[in-house]
Parts: sequence; structure tokens; C-alpha cells
Amino acid sequence: MSITLASILEWFLRFGAFAVIANEIRGLILAAPVIYGMYQAGGSLMAIWLGICSLGGIALSVIVPMIVAKRMRPVVARLKAA
Repeated sequence: MSITLASILEWFLRFGAFAVIANEIRGLILAAPVIYGMYQAGGSLMAIWLGICSLGGIALSVIVPMIVAKRMRPVVARLKAA
């Protein structure tokens, strides 16, 4: 039974797709307390700034894996063709 590099990468991409979906859900769950905290702080500039920074970090942790997964697809397709 031979496992090729392409099949291993395909499995990792499928697992990565599941991880991205789980990360999206985590991002939504983490964003709710941030927005609620800004509301409780009365919308002060410091609360808004901290909220923007927190939401930006959450967004980056969700968007970056999606970009990497999209850029890996042609690599896997080339390995499968070879």
C-alpha cells in the first residue's frame, strides 16, 4: 500500500478545511464578549480602540488560514498531476 505525497497533502487540506470552519465559529464566539465589553464601557475611545484591536486579531486568525488554504490548492493539484 503506497501513500503518495499528493494524497497526504490532500488529507491535510481536508483537515485544514475543517479547522478553518472550526476557527470561524471560534471567531464568532470570541467576538461577542468584545462587543459586549465595548457596550458596557459606554463606548469610550479606549474601549472602542481595544475592541477594534481585539476584533482585528480575531479576524486575522480567521482570514490568514483561509488565504493559505487557497494558495495551497494549486500546489496539491500539480502534485496530483505529477
